[in-house]
Amino acid sequence: MSDIQISVLIPLFNEEESLPELHNWIKEVMKKNNFSHEIFFIDDGSKDDSWKIIEKICQSDSTSKGIKFQRNYGKSAALNVGFEACSGSVVITMDADLQDSPEEIPDLYKMIVEDNFDLVSGWKEKRFDPLSKTIPTKMFNWATRKMSGIELHDFNCGLKAYKKKVVKSIEVYGEMHRYIPVIAKWAGFYKIGEKSVQHQARKYGYSKFGLERFLNGFLDLFSIGFVSKFGKRPMHFFGALGSLFFFLGFAIALYLIGEKVYYLTQSIKPRDVTDQPLFYLALTSMIIGSQLFLGGFLGELIARNSPFRNQYLIEQKTNH
Repeated sequence: MSDIQISVLIPLFNEEESLPELHNWIKEVMKKNNFSHEIFFIDDGSKDDSWKIIEKICQSDSTSKGIKFQRNYGKSAALNVGFEACSGSVVITMDADLQDSPEEIPDLYKMIVEDNFDLVSGWKEKRFDPLSKTIPTKMFNWATRKMSGIELHDFNCGLKAYKKKVVKSIEVYGEMHRYIPVIAKWAGFYKIGEKSVQHQARKYGYSKFGLERFLNGFLDLFSIGFVSKFGKRPMHFFGALGSLFFFLGFAIALYLIGEKVYYLTQSIKPRDVTDQPLFYLALTSMIIGSQLFLGGFLGELIARNSPFRNQYLIEQKTNH
């Protein structure tokens, strides 16, 4: 077991004003509760003096560490690098803008260690954000609950706590940080809890996120859903869908042929098949079905040749 009780991961972009205050606040909480800890400041390509401040903090505090990206890669990349680097038994993630309160850390730690949650997500019941942000956020959270089956009010809250084995078992990329509870569930960590946390009004600077993140968020949700269910068996999706389209078109074609034969036997002059809209519907459906089936077949070949095709998470193994 790690000697470090808590790893605090703080991804940031252009937050020079808040860093000294945040660092002092975290240190006060850790000292008051006698936690052994480490703090990672992950600079996601800031253009201000954030990195200079991080360097000064690390020089004065041996428990603080800094990681700097050459350019801005996004919050998911910062978290993924932090997950790889940390060694604490419990991992806490929080934003650098002082809107997440370090005073929540002891209770989050208790929920992981004593209540045995795999992951605990913060819930900002009272938010200090404009309606242009809160309304899309509620819609996003509702859609994620319905699709994932995880009953959380605030999936995108930056303040979260994890067991170490959770962060070492998952990979976060693109803009998937808002779906970490979903990724964790599909990795086999089902005990996911929620804690109401205090949301602070922004003290310095401005939000780095625009409205486009909500559209990207819904697209990412569908991506996660598809990859988790069909990533290692794409033929089950594309093959089934392709077969449905093909046989629908084939059934329409059989109907048109049967209709023409019937008219001929009854000495009724039939319409030319090519004059009927159903003919083109059948042709298009069979072409789309064939392409989907071929796409699934190619996807299956790629999946079967992937070096990760037999990569599974194993919790325990015994030898007899």
